Amino acid sequence: MNKGGDNMKQDVQTARRNLKSPNIKTRKRALKIIKQHKRK
Repeated sequence: MNKGGDNMKQDVQTARRNLKSPNIKTRKRALKIIKQHKRK
C-alpha cells in the first residue's frame, strides 16, 4: 500500500500531533500508529 520506510516516520509525527485532536476516532487511529511504530 504505502512504500518506503521514511514515510512511516512522518506518519508517527502526524499521529503524535493527532493525539491532541478533539476527534476521538483520530486519536484512536493515532495511538494505533504509534504502538505499531514502537513494536518494530
